[in-house]
Amino acid sequence: MRTMLKSKIHRARVTQANIDYEGSITIDKRLMEEADILPYEQVEVLDINNGARCTTYAIEGNRESGEICINGAAARLVLKGDTIIILSYSKVEDDEAHNFMPRLIYVDDKNAITHTKRTIEAMPF
Repeated sequence: MRTMLKSKIHRARVTQANIDYEGSITIDKRLMEEADILPYEQVEVLDINNGARCTTYAIEGNRESGEICINGAAARLVLKGDTIIILSYSKVEDDEAHNFMPRLIYVDDKNAITHTKRTIEAMPF
């Protein structure tokens, strides 16, 4: 088995940080569906602004709200207005891993989907 990137929500904007809420990340329901992230599924959050990384679980926000809310202890690492990447992973059999394609969701500064892809192009040098 290999652990593969299952999905990515790229450059989402944090709309709220709630340190007093039980830990998690609240994500707009449509974004969760497009990224194939289930409620309570483990996700990794990467903060582009400060380099912080944390692991938590997803909970559904309102559909089409653009909501991305960092809850609990992670709200000390990731602040309202920060730009983040949300990743989810899947265990895949080795023979399937060679052709495994993640769901890549790209959003604008209001967390509305701009486009989706299945591959990441290599950066030219």
